[in-house]
Amino acid sequence: MCGIVGAVSARNIVPILVQGLQRLEYRGYDSCGVAIHGASLGGSGGLQRARSTARVAELLEQVAHEHIAGATGIAHTRWATHGAPAVHNAHPHFSPGPGAGADAVGRVALVHNGIIENHEELRAQLQARGYVFVSQTDTEVIAHLVDSLYEGDLFAAVHAATHQLHGAYAIAVMHKDEPQRVVGARAGSPLVLGVGQGEHFLASDAMALAGVTDQIVYLEEGDLVDLQPGRYWIAGADGRPLPEGSRPVRTVHAHSGAAELGPYRHYMQKEIFEQPRALADTLDGIQAITPELFGDGAYRVFKEIDSVLILACGTSYYSGCTAKYWLESLARIPTQVEVASEYRYRDSVPNPRQLVVTISQSGETADTLAALRHAQSLGHRHTLTICNVATSAMVRECQLAYVTRAGVEIGVASTKAFTTQLAGLFLLTLALAQVRNLLTEEQEAAHLKAMRHLPVALQAVLALEPQLISWAEDFARMENALFLGRGVHYPVALEGALKLKEISYIHAEAYPAGELKHGPLALVTSAMPVVTVAPNDALLEKLKSNMQEVRARGGVLYVLADADTRIDSAEGLHVIRMPEHYGALSPLLHVVPLQLLAYHTACARGTDVDKPRNLAKSVTVE
Repeated sequence: MCGIVGAVSARNIVPILVQGLQRLEYRGYDSCGVAIHGASLGGSGGLQRARSTARVAELLEQVAHEHIAGATGIAHTRWATHGAPAVHNAHPHFSPGPGAGADAVGRVALVHNGIIENHEELRAQLQARGYVFVSQTDTEVIAHLVDSLYEGDLFAAVHAATHQLHGAYAIAVMHKDEPQRVVGARAGSPLVLGVGQGEHFLASDAMALAGVTDQIVYLEEGDLVDLQPGRYWIAGADGRPLPEGSRPVRTVHAHSGAAELGPYRHYMQKEIFEQPRALADTLDGIQAITPELFGDGAYRVFKEIDSVLILACGTSYYSGCTAKYWLESLARIPTQVEVASEYRYRDSVPNPRQLVVTISQSGETADTLAALRHAQSLGHRHTLTICNVATSAMVRECQLAYVTRAGVEIGVASTKAFTTQLAGLFLLTLALAQVRNLLTEEQEAAHLKAMRHLPVALQAVLALEPQLISWAEDFARMENALFLGRGVHYPVALEGALKLKEISYIHAEAYPAGELKHGPLALVTSAMPVVTVAPNDALLEKLKSNMQEVRARGGVLYVLADADTRIDSAEGLHVIRMPEHYGALSPLLHVVPLQLLAYHTACARGTDVDKPRNLAKSVTVE
């Protein structure tokens, strides 16, 4: 999986394909490639390709050196699932037909996002028919399968192949005998069609087509699409053309991922410092708390529900864990938070009166989408998403939505998406509290005032960066770290540990501070820094006792303390004072220093901050 771009045109589309890959680089990848049909510009030749385990910029140099050009082509950035990051596993994959060796000319070229669960069974069948495999990928199986089914019509071959595939896929396919045709199909992985003037495009994300076309068709589950010069048509899973208008063309102003860094060293640093603006945009125009912030009919839904189920992954999961404290404390509504990748594989107890809330930066996270659909299949009628992409599958498939306005987030490690998700979830909490008659006008006014002040408060927190750089110099020499928090700040500690391990490769774990004596204390030495989130709340004195447990064992504490906590620096105790205590919204402020600590630790260790190893931005496979 990662990024797909394809095109059928009358001009050389190689620059467009490569530019599309560059716009998707922020998602993370370990190899890339492009394939074109040599005869598509009116000349001679068959399928040609270039592949690389370097960056897309190096692929562009390779394409230029090898004089690869064509009007029909497909391209891909790969994040390894089956098979190591290597050129022979990189997309596009070719099928030269049965009995042909690895060096034979390709007949079918194919790129693929997703995972084919029955690839081993299909591989054995195809090998028995004489197909030779040169990669360890599940994708090569699809290429050979399409070739085995080809009888002069690429669309028919792809359609027949999809009926044998179990799992998730978005594919774009070419054949040497049809130089001006690309066929796409999707099930479980996103794929969009870009409509141009006499030329058409495929992509896994509309962002890949920014500047090329803003006319986008979002393909739905099971759809197939046939691109030819000057025309396209879309069919359902049965292969029959869909009625005109059933997949409307939308004008989508996708922002290019190739944003300017400005004065920043990395996109992650830029995005950390964009959080005041992102929060201001996310809250822009909100004059009062009302259920209709989440869509038409939200009041009726909120009156009907008796509990909340939050489904999310990674950083979004931790934002959901934070929201659980708010929802149960302020809205007095029972809330459970589930890791989306686990939820669909266990026996749960459906509750038709429960509000299912999904959280996703991209709105295309495969595990979260699958969990949403599973919940719906169990009879959950009421669904709501907190998401950063208004045109995403998550927004389209949920009954209600709150679209945050973080803007494009390029760094793989999420920052501004997290804080804007928290803002959306706090608004949800207040809306539910209002509907349940638990929010007075005075309380509403106070909460709105605090939320409007968040951008200013965050600016003051960002001013702590020099002190966090000093901490990072210590952390860069470590290989392990502990993070502690209590109450609503325990998920903040979890998020801080995740950020450190994601980009600095330091092993980090987070615990509720009260759990320290129940096992993790055995790990505490002077070589195990302990980061503690210490707001001035009801659990402060308990937290101070936990900190003394660390100091008594020779541990070194790094504490983010509110100004009035009376926690002072001493031997083995490093303190950074937060500008102000922020009550229920304190998690939005305390997480920012943890983001900066992780960022500067990674810089000190020389890691690839924006593209950490083994990770991808938008995880569209299970």
